[in-house]
Amino acid sequence: MNTQTRPETFRLRAGNFNLLVLRLLDHRPDAVLPSLGDQFRKAPGFLRFAPIAIGLGDLDAQPDEVDFRALVEGLHALEIVPIGTTGGSPHMRQAAQAAGLPPLRPAGGSKDAEDEAAAAPAMASPPPLAVEAPPAEAPARPPAGPARSSLLIAEPVRSGQRIHAQGCDLVVTATVNPGAEIIADGNIHVYGALRGRAVAGAADDQDARIFALTFDPELVAIAGFYAIRENLGEAPKGRAVQVRLHGEQMRFEALG
Repeated sequence: MNTQTRPETFRLRAGNFNLLVLRLLDHRPDAVLPSLGDQFRKAPGFLRFAPIAIGLGDLDAQPDEVDFRALVEGLHALEIVPIGTTGGSPHMRQAAQAAGLPPLRPAGGSKDAEDEAAAAPAMASPPPLAVEAPPAEAPARPPAGPARSSLLIAEPVRSGQRIHAQGCDLVVTATVNPGAEIIADGNIHVYGALRGRAVAGAADDQDARIFALTFDPELVAIAGFYAIRENLGEAPKGRAVQVRLHGEQMRFEALG
């Protein structure tokens, strides 16, 4: 009798990940996809092959009015990878699942909790094509403790380079060049020119801020809320600036 055991080939474990959520404010793929493509082509590399969830909670449409298959195909053409949905009515989620977009739930959440969340009154809508990280899926903010440390970068951050300060602030005393990306779970301080991409509050810290002596970025983000260069509006470019969140809106304030 052969008692040899088969070698272990895999293990399944629960995971908890931060995902971007594309909140649909218009149910028509032919309206959403061109706008999305135009926006993110202006920020090279951003969202390329990134997994995202489709937020259904803001849609005011019937399930049969949403062409989820066309939406999925269009996102793939933009090199964006939709993996599921959040929010929306049970019928809307069923229509999305038929197109290969299963409902996603927070870690430890239940279907009943998801249905209750879908039935809750909607909050005021953000600007069109708002892209945010889902608060429910983000890790819990650690309790208050001693002042966090920081990662110090004294050399210029080159194009194509990516630096992530995990669990702390990031301080750069040189230039962040175009095509470079700096990320911090806390605040970002650039004592030089910020010309690349800066992502603060990566661990869902909405109180995080970005400071730059010379502000001319390709993209800035705080706790999953993004703005690219063309959407910075009246932000004082070329000057010392701090960036912070006020609700779901980014504020750009001159320093000094």
